[in-house]
Amino acid sequence: MSARATPSPTVTVWYDSACPLCRREIALMRRLDRRGRIAFIDLDTAATCPTDRATMLARLHAREDGELRSGAAAFAAMWRQIPLLRPLGLAARHPWVLAMLERAYLGFLRLRPRLQSLARRLEGAPR
Repeated sequence: MSARATPSPTVTVWYDSACPLCRREIALMRRLDRRGRIAFIDLDTAATCPTDRATMLARLHAREDGELRSGAAAFAAMWRQIPLLRPLGLAARHPWVLAMLERAYLGFLRLRPRLQSLARRLEGAPR
């Protein structure tokens, strides 16, 4: 009887564990990543980063096929590894779909500080 080998991750995602929104998002992605295709790296404990830490904290970053992606492209790289989200990730390979997702992501980034504050209050954490 041969043991099934655990697949090695094909995408690496760096995230900000100090951000309550990021923690929730990554927790959901971990649950959905049943095949173990994504390596999640907490920027608070990362020994090294592919670029400077401030840049990494400003937007989601992922490495796929040796290429560092950020923003909507990083989300799409992550989604392509999760069967439930794969169709959206594949659709994001089309430039106009990725452009729309990036616009939505930029809108989210403008709201992010207020949403983080709200999430912290809901968690009972100090501001």
